[in-house]
Amino acid sequence: MSDLSGRTVVLGITGGIAAYKVAELARLLVRAGARVKVIMTESAQKFVTPLTFRTITGEPVATTMWSDPASPYPHISISEEADLIVVAPATANIIAKMARGIADDLLSTTLLAARGTVLIAPAMNARMYLHPETQDNLARLREAGVVLVEPGMGELACGDEGVGRMAEPARIMEAVTGELALAADLEGRKVVITAGPTREHFDPVRFMSNPSTGKMGYILAGRAARRGAAVVLISGPTSLHPPAGVSTVDVVSAEEMARAVKENIEGADVLIMAAAVADYRPAERLETKLKKRGGVPEVTLEPTEDILKSVSAASRGCLLVGFAAETDEVIENARSKLVDKGLDIIVANKVDAPDSGFGTPTNLAAVITASDEEVELEMTSKAVLADTVLDRVAGMLGG
Repeated sequence: MSDLSGRTVVLGITGGIAAYKVAELARLLVRAGARVKVIMTESAQKFVTPLTFRTITGEPVATTMWSDPASPYPHISISEEADLIVVAPATANIIAKMARGIADDLLSTTLLAARGTVLIAPAMNARMYLHPETQDNLARLREAGVVLVEPGMGELACGDEGVGRMAEPARIMEAVTGELALAADLEGRKVVITAGPTREHFDPVRFMSNPSTGKMGYILAGRAARRGAAVVLISGPTSLHPPAGVSTVDVVSAEEMARAVKENIEGADVLIMAAAVADYRPAERLETKLKKRGGVPEVTLEPTEDILKSVSAASRGCLLVGFAAETDEVIENARSKLVDKGLDIIVANKVDAPDSGFGTPTNLAAVITASDEEVELEMTSKAVLADTVLDRVAGMLGG
């Protein structure tokens, strides 16, 4: 069994019949050396008592926002202690709360305040699990970086057959140990990540840009922070909220992004350029709004700085990761950019495929290094793609 000594796992238990199985998970965690702090919802206590978990873990069991008079903010203190938060069983109710940001009890409030990884093990009736709203909520959580331990098939507590059985404690334990191992492989590393589009103005109200939403870069930043890295996220204009524990630098134009990268590259172990930086900008920016009555304007363009290429020569051992947004000959064009820009890793992304590219939760993509010979594009979630990139990065760094 893995050694989890020195790790704190917060175990959130909700109101499902599978709650009785979580006692075995708590026992496995304690036996592996983890400190286990339990939060039980009011409904969970209808299935199993707090005393059960108090006995197994040797720790007080939190049941309400007012459980510990010494701590006026238990949701903050508990979330800050956690190396990992596990919700098992994760009912349709808690999944919906997590996906929509509802915080109306100690567990949901702690989850909203969580800084690190959250892992959930769903358990419910098959019809509830397969309901479009539940599936949409699960998709939201996956995109946000929540780790899902898929439920199994079989006879359910209600007597139905189908998907919805909570994964067995041993399977959840495997996922826990795997996530805790990941949480340290970039520890002590500085990772600079760019995200989102740039805007190249030709007057105060009009600009050239692209459809990038920043999702890929933001997911990468959250994942890298989860794995122990000190992350600087340099972001173009987006509607996204920065991941917890990440230092953010907001920029607008390609010029500003280039300047921010150069200012933050010193001491960095990795630069990941996930931003969709404009290749061209207006040669002249007007100080006042261009009036329509003047007729169709002629706009002269000039190239923007190739940020990756410009920092490559001066990176001094910094691992360089680029993205290639392509519509044709995707692998070939990506390989060419890998060589031309002096990159260590490039992500080839077919942006004109259905459900791939800007603003989507998935990408038809491949992660490529100079040593990779047979490479094929695969449809994958942005969260999985981010972990694949960071796995390669950690391997190259010796993490």
